[in-house]
Amino acid sequence: MSYRERRLVELLTDLRSAKDDIEKEEKNILFLDYFRETLADKSAYTYPFSQLKTVGIIDSPDGLVRIINWNIEQEDETQKYCGFVLKKDERKDEILVTELIDNSVELPLRPEEILTADNWYGALYYKIIPVEKGSKTVYTLLGWDGNSSSSNVKLIDVLYFAGSQLKLGSPIFKLKDQVLKRVFFEHSDRAVMSLRYEEEYKRIIFDHLSPESPNLKGFYAYYIPDLSYDAFVLDGTKWLLKEDVIGVNPDDEEKMVVFVRNERTGRVEKKTIKKEWENPTDSKSEIPHVAITPEEQGTEGTNDKKEEDSKTLKKDKRDPNQMSTTLGGKKKRKRRN
Repeated sequence: MSYRERRLVELLTDLRSAKDDIEKEEKNILFLDYFRETLADKSAYTYPFSQLKTVGIIDSPDGLVRIINWNIEQEDETQKYCGFVLKKDERKDEILVTELIDNSVELPLRPEEILTADNWYGALYYKIIPVEKGSKTVYTLLGWDGNSSSSNVKLIDVLYFAGSQLKLGSPIFKLKDQVLKRVFFEHSDRAVMSLRYEEEYKRIIFDHLSPESPNLKGFYAYYIPDLSYDAFVLDGTKWLLKEDVIGVNPDDEEKMVVFVRNERTGRVEKKTIKKEWENPTDSKSEIPHVAITPEEQGTEGTNDKKEEDSKTLKKDKRDPNQMSTTLGGKKKRKRRN
């Protein structure tokens, strides 16, 4: 397997050195084909591939799912994505390999339906969270999409298997008056949005996005974190939206690496995206919020006066229906080569 990894490194280097979209497509086909052959070997399921510095490889905590994927930045600053999902069948002692096919040019801008592997919207995943659902396990995914030259997208989705067929999307995200199959957040590419799982509190915590000024409402390339946080808290098999929670700085900050073009030099360079967190009570915040600590999440509603005070202080009252498709705008359609 070490020989195959060395060959993959060579092919990946060629891909990252490609000068235009046509050459990138040609080099990526070679890399993709060789990776597909490599994954036919069962030992690839546990092999680290540590030399593939610009390929994301994440394993589920239960050891049953591995996701391998990477991005290819286009000349118009949109992204194309490739990937594989490996599923371990302990009963049959087999590894099922499913290729993810980026079909974003044919999909709605924010697909709401359940999708299959050959009809994928394209993203880089950086976290897998197993959720027990009866006798089955579904996997909540946290991901990133370099949406366009002006905005990025963070997303939460669900991966599961129906027999041997991979599915994406499940109605387990519950807002006040609706249930979603996946959630998108769009924001300015000049800002970093945190979207992170806190295992201790069984919640996915994320920055609340607001426009830089009131007159930019609805123009999501101008949405930035406002130093307050919301969360999806796991309740059985559902993720329930909780607004205004307290974020806790992680001891071990996660990072994600993508490759983008340097506008000054024209060269493709490595970019590390940090999931930075700030104190939500920081005095720099222009929008006051009443925060709920993780310990208080199960008790809100027990004090009517606290709820009334929260509604009074919360100047940026949102319509939760806006989250039905995205906390952001449209994704620029990718060009066909």
